[in-house]
Amino acid sequence: MHARPASTHPLAGLALLVAIAGCQPAADPAAPVTRSTEVMAVHTPPPDYPLEQACQDIGGTVTMKVVVGPQGRPTEVRVTSGSGVDVLDQAAVDAVRAWEFKPATRNGQGVAQTIQVPMSFKPTPESELCLERAQRERDRL
Repeated sequence: MHARPASTHPLAGLALLVAIAGCQPAADPAAPVTRSTEVMAVHTPPPDYPLEQACQDIGGTVTMKVVVGPQGRPTEVRVTSGSGVDVLDQAAVDAVRAWEFKPATRNGQGVAQTIQVPMSFKPTPESELCLERAQRERDRL
């Protein structure tokens, strides 16, 4: 029996392809590509504006660094630029700690992502609550 030369053997091409490919199986072309996503706010109720500051026409903007964890909850909230009024800064931090997010994803898995959150407090001394409070104070006198 006479053996064929390797170059004309029917499996010679396959052996060459396997050698070139490094014996790694090809990726499944039908496998879906999972897109990465960024964090998205889901439930972000406003802060409780301290009545004292609102009625005294005291406001400001608080900027926070917020780390949103893989479960969509803030895991770290830190003031990076305060309003100049501690009670407003604390109200902002307290509000953001209760927020809910759709977490960022990588390869289909939730991951932590850091975002910047500005929060403005705009005074409303003419609000109904402030007017009621002022009336109560006048009635006391």
